[in-house]
Amino acid sequence: MTSLQPPTFTDVLAARKRIAPYLRPTPLHHYSLLDDLIGTEVWVKHENHQPVGAFKVRGGVNLAAQLSPEEKERGLITASTGNHGQSVAYGARLFGVQAIVGMPEGANPGKVAAIRNLGAEILFHGRIFDDAKKKVEELAEEKGYRFVHPGDEPHLIAGVGTYSLEILETLPETDVIIVPVGGGSGASGACIVSQAINPAIQVIGVQAEKAPAAQLTWKARKRTEAPMETFAEGLATAAPFMLPQSILWEYLSDFVLVSEEEMLRGIVHYLEATHNLAEGAAAASLAGAIKLRDRLAGKKVVLIMSGGNLSLANLQRALQLAD
Repeated sequence: MTSLQPPTFTDVLAARKRIAPYLRPTPLHHYSLLDDLIGTEVWVKHENHQPVGAFKVRGGVNLAAQLSPEEKERGLITASTGNHGQSVAYGARLFGVQAIVGMPEGANPGKVAAIRNLGAEILFHGRIFDDAKKKVEELAEEKGYRFVHPGDEPHLIAGVGTYSLEILETLPETDVIIVPVGGGSGASGACIVSQAINPAIQVIGVQAEKAPAAQLTWKARKRTEAPMETFAEGLATAAPFMLPQSILWEYLSDFVLVSEEEMLRGIVHYLEATHNLAEGAAAASLAGAIKLRDRLAGKKVVLIMSGGNLSLANLQRALQLAD
């Protein structure tokens, strides 16, 4: 377990004030074609419309805005499969801070290019995310960088919690929020906000069958690692992050797993129904809703389209599946 204190609803409110000068609220849209697909009223929170194409930028800006002069001098270092790295790089650039992002070899080339374009240095190491994370932790210890943990970081959770605040201000009658889970910051932020505003709201997490560490940890109520073989890099963690887990254990209503094919089909469904490009992790929320179709009947459901940074190779895979 972690000794870190989870952020509070007050922290999320403060984060919203902090990020407001830099990030506008994202759209929440209703789609009748998704209603037909899932059999109930469905809304989509478009975090793919963020300047880096994913929700995590909220956390990066919230964290960078609170760095001390000494931390700014030391610079930031983190590990990422893509979206978290963009988040840290974006926040670092806003506040004039050096950033290094460790990434696994073979990371999504579009995300790699985006991080470089934001001015961060990229360090490739290892086959999977956890290899890169171990390397940058060693460098932080050796060189004195301020290590930004991809999940066990209260400022990141408070920052991403602001999208749930926006949902409930726009659609207070929401019954269910379905959130993709990699590390769990988005789902834990949704839990904090929904519990404060309306504890009857169900927050449901969705993870890949081929990267189930967070789901297994939530189910067993103890840290559980698992193989990581999913194409959806936003869900690609082999080890759980325990600060988000401590929140999910208390408040998450359910946690389901979806297959690679279900996520690929979700990409196509989103493209057809919303004309938006969803990355694999974002498509997991729709895949999870389809799986839970019978349970969701009669409820107002919000799906988190967590990001739109889909590689061309995976778009081709999804379209071939649809043929």
